Amino acid sequence: MLERIHLKILCELKRTGSVTAAAGALCVTQSALSHSMRKLELQAGTEIWVREGRSLRLTQAGDYLYAVAQRLLPQLVLAEEQLLQFAQGQRGTLRIGMECHPCYQWLLKVVSPYLADWPLVDVDVKQKFQFGGLGALLGHEIDLLVTPDPMLRPGLRFEPVFGYEQVLVVHKDHRWASQEEVRPEQLAEETLITYPVPVDRLDIYTMFLAPANCVPGKHKTIETTDIMLQMVASGRGVAALPKWLVTDYAPQLQLRTLRLGPGGIQKHIHLGAREADWNVDFLHAFVALARTTGQ
Repeated sequence: MLERIHLKILCELKRTGSVTAAAGALCVTQSALSHSMRKLELQAGTEIWVREGRSLRLTQAGDYLYAVAQRLLPQLVLAEEQLLQFAQGQRGTLRIGMECHPCYQWLLKVVSPYLADWPLVDVDVKQKFQFGGLGALLGHEIDLLVTPDPMLRPGLRFEPVFGYEQVLVVHKDHRWASQEEVRPEQLAEETLITYPVPVDRLDIYTMFLAPANCVPGKHKTIETTDIMLQMVASGRGVAALPKWLVTDYAPQLQLRTLRLGPGGIQKHIHLGAREADWNVDFLHAFVALARTTGQ
């Protein structure tokens, strides 16, 4: 019943004081304007204005609608501007799901310049999707998934953004500290510290220990990278982490990194999104920036 044109008519009538002037300002005929308002009055069951000689006066109902128009019309203009920005890929919220514990430190390096480049786009990082990100991506709960283990599905696209080596981290006085690499069976007497995720999603198990039919002496889980590395630096165990991450901590903690086997474990961080959204400007820009930022 109530349409935007009715609110615009009331504003112009209040401003100009005449139907003719209001019709001219809105680029409609006087009869079309009068017909539109008469139809609204019939539907509402009350008068919006009354004629007093050669002038018009808004009724109480008309004054109420004019007050509503004063509030709503600027908001509608703003909404249209923002919708246009959405359409042009200049505004929105980029919802990122993390399926990689240590990737958070890397992500911070990308987010800071990204926010500077895209001031109308917000970034929301959702860590609760660790190792459940695929479902969140398919279910439109996130827009971008950060993962070292992409799982191809119809309608999804994954792109590698940087490569890294998974290494074993030991403290500086560890008996292996002078070695270049470590063998799977050597961990049989060690405490292995990992993030709290299933072992079938841990590279050190799936790509290093399991193929050699080996297990560590003990297995502890810690959620935060800082505490994990502090435990290693204190001689409480060893950990498998990306080499680039350890490099950031090694100087102050005096840690050592060893290759996991002769060839090491080489991995890539991937960014995944729905194929239909891949060319959304602000999402595509994040992927491009991630490639240049690397580790």
